[in-house]
Amino acid sequence: MGQFYEFAAQTLSGQEQALDDYRDKVVLVVNTASKCGFTPQYKGLEALYQKYKDQGLVILGFPCNQFGHQEPGNSDQIGEFCERNFGVTFPLFEKVDVNGHNAHPLFAHLKKSAPGILGSQRIKWNFTKFLIGRDGKVVKRFAPTDKPESLASAIEGLL
Repeated sequence: MGQFYEFAAQTLSGQEQALDDYRDKVVLVVNTASKCGFTPQYKGLEALYQKYKDQGLVILGFPCNQFGHQEPGNSDQIGEFCERNFGVTFPLFEKVDVNGHNAHPLFAHLKKSAPGILGSQRIKWNFTKFLIGRDGKVVKRFAPTDKPESLASAIEGLL
């Protein structure tokens, strides 16, 4: 399994985005959902992005409908919801699976690089976060319950 930069994903507008374009950035990858108890974290994620983007942070949101069908919308609906309700300006991608046989290869890589509790390679719920250093290596995995503002010191340490 390769580095973060070797992957690509489809943006909400349907264009392929090479993750190599984020080389030398600190990246926070988050699996998101619009109808989840953690959905208000979009606001905190956007605040982190605004605070640190000029220093090299990028946040990448990957909507996922695998947990309680909490992301039922299509790409247009997801984008409109995030912008209207939370002012999201960080990059969002098309819906992906993060677990199972159809998991996006990026998430297979992230889970292998930073397993969860007891070495689990499954993502348990929406808003699991993976912090990636400027070298493309996964530094840390954060649980859905970890609020975005609690990640600030870890992010600052990499910037």
